Amino acid sequence: MSSLSPQPAAADSRPLLGVVDYGMGNLRSVEKALAFVGAAPRRVMKPDDLADLAGVVLPGVGAFGDCAARLKETGLWSPLRAWAGGGRPFLGICLGYQLLFEGSAESPGIAGFGLIPGQVVRFPGGVGKVPQIGWNTIRIVRESAFTREVQSGDFVYFVHSYYPVPQDPQWVALETDYGVPFASGACRDALFAVQFHPEKSQRVGLQLLRNFVRVAARHEAAPRSTS
Repeated sequence: MSSLSPQPAAADSRPLLGVVDYGMGNLRSVEKALAFVGAAPRRVMKPDDLADLAGVVLPGVGAFGDCAARLKETGLWSPLRAWAGGGRPFLGICLGYQLLFEGSAESPGIAGFGLIPGQVVRFPGGVGKVPQIGWNTIRIVRESAFTREVQSGDFVYFVHSYYPVPQDPQWVALETDYGVPFASGACRDALFAVQFHPEKSQRVGLQLLRNFVRVAARHEAAPRSTS
C-alpha cells in the first residue's frame, strides 16, 4: 500500500471518515487506503473526535479483551457502540468486526458491543494452521451497496484465529471456508464489518473500501430531520 496516492478529488467532496486509534497497531495502511479511494481519514482518539464525521472505521489488532479495555479507557466504548448501533456508517475490520458481538472465547467474561447476537469462537483443531494467515476466497451471501463490483470467489487477506458466529443468518453478508464455513462479513443498514483486512486485499479490498466511502458520502449528503 506504500505506493498509493489519493485519487484526485476536491477537498470538500471527500467524506470525512474517522479511523479509531486506541493505541494498538499501525493504522497508516488503513488511512492510506481510505485516502486512495476518495475519503479524508482522521484519527479518532477521544469522543470529541467523532464530531462532524461521515463514517467511522474501527480496525482491530490484538486480543478481544485488551481492545475492549483500551476503548473503555479512552472513553470511546459507549460512543462507538451508539454510533454503530444508530444507523450511521460504520466499518469494522478484523477485531473491529468481532467486537460487534456479545463476547469472545478469546476473552471469557468480557462483553462486546452486543450489536450482533452471537459469539466469537476459535477455529477447531484439524482445520489447518491456526491462525489463518494469507489469502482466501469470499462468497457473497447477501448483495448490498457494500459488495458492489465484488464477486464470489474473489480473494482477500486474513490474519485471525477466531471468527464470529451470528445467531441471525440475516446478518451474514459474506462467507469463507477454512476447514469450516464462517461468516467473514456482516452488514445491516449502514453497518458493514469484515473478518479480513481490506487494506491488505489489493483490488478487492480497495473496492470494498470504495463502496463504504460511497455509503458514507450518501449519508453525509442526506437531509437531516429538523423535528
